[in-house]
Amino acid sequence: MAKYLTNAFSLNMLGSFPASVQVRGLEVADARVMAQECLSAVGHADTAAVFQDVLGIPVPAARITVVVAPGDTLLVGQYSGPRLPEGAHKLPEGATIKWLAVTVKP
Repeated sequence: MAKYLTNAFSLNMLGSFPASVQVRGLEVADARVMAQECLSAVGHADTAAVFQDVLGIPVPAARITVVVAPGDTLLVGQYSGPRLPEGAHKLPEGATIKWLAVTVKP
C-alpha cells in the first residue's frame, strides 16, 4: 500500500474503476505524522516549501505521476488563499491549508 503527499486529488489518479474513496480531515499534527510515511508528489517547489514550513519536516518537490490502487492513501494539503508569490516559503497572510486523507477503498 502506497502513501503519497500531494497538493491535489484528481479522478485521473484512480487506476481502476469502479472506485470508492474515503476522505477525512486531519489536524496538522496528524498530517505531520502521516507525511513522514509518504512519498512527495508535490509538483511545485514553492508549494513544497510552504508544506515543509507548516509540517516541520522535509518536503521535496517532485513532479511525478500518481496512480493509486485500492489500499493506497493520499495526504492532500488543499491550499486556499491568494496565489503563492514566487519563492514563497511561508503561508501567506489569509491563506490556509486543509489537510485531508484520501484512501482508495478495496
